[in-house]
Amino acid sequence: MLTRRQILASVTAGSSFLFAGTSRTYAQTVQKLTRIVIGVPAGAPQDTVARLLINHMKGYASTIILEHRSGAGYRIAIESVKNSAADGSTILFAPAGALALYPHIFKELKYKPLEDFTPVTTIFHNPAVLVVGQKVPVEVATVADFIGWCRANPGQSAYGTPGAGSPMHLLGSVLAKTAGFELVHVPYQGSGPAIQDVLGGQIASAITNLPTVIQYLEAGRLRVLATTGPERSSLLSNVPTMNEVGYPALEFSEWFGFLLPARTPAPIANALNTVILEALKSEEIRSGLAKLSLEPSGISLNEFSQRLRADTQRWELLVKASGFTGE
Repeated sequence: MLTRRQILASVTAGSSFLFAGTSRTYAQTVQKLTRIVIGVPAGAPQDTVARLLINHMKGYASTIILEHRSGAGYRIAIESVKNSAADGSTILFAPAGALALYPHIFKELKYKPLEDFTPVTTIFHNPAVLVVGQKVPVEVATVADFIGWCRANPGQSAYGTPGAGSPMHLLGSVLAKTAGFELVHVPYQGSGPAIQDVLGGQIASAITNLPTVIQYLEAGRLRVLATTGPERSSLLSNVPTMNEVGYPALEFSEWFGFLLPARTPAPIANALNTVILEALKSEEIRSGLAKLSLEPSGISLNEFSQRLRADTQRWELLVKASGFTGE
C-alpha cells in the first residue's frame, strides 16, 4: 500500500512541467482555456505585448486567448476579471492608473484593487514626458525655461493630456501648483489628438507617455523637457527627470501588470509569476518591447503587492495636492 507521502509525491510529479533550457520543475497550473483580458482594442501596444507573451506561456496553460474589453478607461475589463473564477484561467492586464489612481477619482468605482485582485508581476513600464512644440520658442530648453515662459505668456500656457483625471492631468496640475504658475489643462480623448494639437501649434505643451511621442522627438518635431521616471530613460539618457530638476513629487512611471482575481491559490499565482519572469528574459520579448519604446520590469508577487499599495497611497496625496475633485 502506498503511503500518504508516496501518493503526494506521485501527484506532484504527475502534474509538473519542465521549462525548456532549465533543470527546474514547476507545478502545472491551468488545464482549461485561459483568457488575458485587456482594456484596449486589438492593435494597441498592450495587445502586441500580450501576444508576444502568449508564445512563452505554454507552461502555464496550453490554450491562451486575448479578450478585448475596451472602454471606460480599463474599468470594464477590470470589473469583468474581478467577477471571474479564482482558478487562474482569467488574467487581467492593466495599468497603474486604473488600479492605483482610480480609487481616488471615481466615487462609484465598482472594484477595490487592493482587495479584489492578486498582483502577479509588472510587465513593462514607461515614464511620462513633458513636451513642447512650435508654439514655444526654441530658446525654451528646460523645465525652468518653460515655467518662465508660461509666467510671461499666461494666455498661451496650456498643456494637453489624454483626459481629465488621467495621471498626466494630475502631474501637470501638481507642477503648476508646486512652482506657482498658470498652466491651463486641455483634456482630449486620448493622447493622439493632444499631440497633434501640440504639433500644429494650437497648444503649447503636452504631458503624455513616451511611446506616444518618441517618433516626433526623433524627427525633431517636438522637444522633450523632462521625464517623470525614477531615473533617466534608457531611450532619452540626455533628458533629466523631474526629480533632477527639483520636482520629486512628479516622479511617475506607468507600469502595466498581470493580476488574478482575489483568492486565487498561491501556487497558481507563483507559477504565473515564474513563467512571466522567464519570458521577460527572452530576446524576443525584450526586442519586442524595445520596438514599442517600452522597458521590461518583471518583479516578484510581494514586490508588486508593495508597489500597488505604495502607488495607491501616493496617488491619494497627489490627487489632494492637485485639487481635482473626481467624478
